[in-house]
Amino acid sequence: MTAQSQLDGLIAQLLDGNRRAVARLISVVERGGDSADKVIHAIYPHTGNAHLIGITGPPGAGKSTLVNAIAKAFRAADLTVAIIAVDPTSPFTGGALLGDRIRMSDLYGDKGVFIRSMASRGQLGGLAQTTADAVKVLDAGGFDKILIETVGAGQAEVDIASTAHTTIVIEAPGMGDDIQSIKAGILEIADVLVVNKADRPEARNTVRALRNMLQLGGRSQDLHHGRLMETVPVDTMENAKWEPPIVETVATQDTGIDQLVGEIGRHQHYLQTSGRWAVREAQRSWREIERRVVANVLGEISAETRQSLTDAVASRQLTPAAAAKMVLEMEVAK
Repeated sequence: MTAQSQLDGLIAQLLDGNRRAVARLISVVERGGDSADKVIHAIYPHTGNAHLIGITGPPGAGKSTLVNAIAKAFRAADLTVAIIAVDPTSPFTGGALLGDRIRMSDLYGDKGVFIRSMASRGQLGGLAQTTADAVKVLDAGGFDKILIETVGAGQAEVDIASTAHTTIVIEAPGMGDDIQSIKAGILEIADVLVVNKADRPEARNTVRALRNMLQLGGRSQDLHHGRLMETVPVDTMENAKWEPPIVETVATQDTGIDQLVGEIGRHQHYLQTSGRWAVREAQRSWREIERRVVANVLGEISAETRQSLTDAVASRQLTPAAAAKMVLEMEVAK
């Protein structure tokens, strides 16, 4: 059997709901190359059905425990769930702990749940470069909900906002200055705000700070994760704007999880009935095109050219803008 026929067989099994094929094809797209491109080309028409839910927040906020609780609630509603947990890669060894699997061990054995840990491989923004392709495999595999948990990188963690339909930002009381949330651009990122570990004494102050920031933010412009959204006709809409709710949870005790799942469902309904689901799909698609163009262009630069341009900019012989223009001109000239 040829490599192509094996790949075709795996794709057919994926579209038939085979979970082993899901795992193997995610490995294929993680490795990249021609095989990955062939997989995405074959499955792409079968994507676009899953609800993509991003979960982000600072380290220690309880993201993995909350993801575990959300997944169990979805399963109780007979929805299939896939989880991508992105763990930080060590800048020294290149390794990753992938410890989220330990925290989600009670989901193992459930055929309606698929868990995949991915190393960030040094990518900024809190996501691995291949996360988007892994999501496509899971989407084509027929999962209803895909939960994407980021590394918890803090202020740099923005990619999830342009990857997910619904972004959940988790805060935890007692982790420092509540105003830090403003620095992280929380009003632009969050569709749902969660104060986890809400049984702590400081939780009330955290909720109050978030509520005050939402009121100060006003959200008079229709922003989506820092970018002005395309205007959608709202003549027949009862609710033209989405105001991020604040949900208090104690994930270790499943407290507040039903309310959180309800808000996630309400946001999905809002996106679909307001026309913003299509808008976010378009934004997400363009963002992925941007990422791939940048990766492809930079990947074509030889080591010698890269070093030459870097030295010229570092020695102030070229400006960064001039160097970037030279790179683009070289790409066009090919």
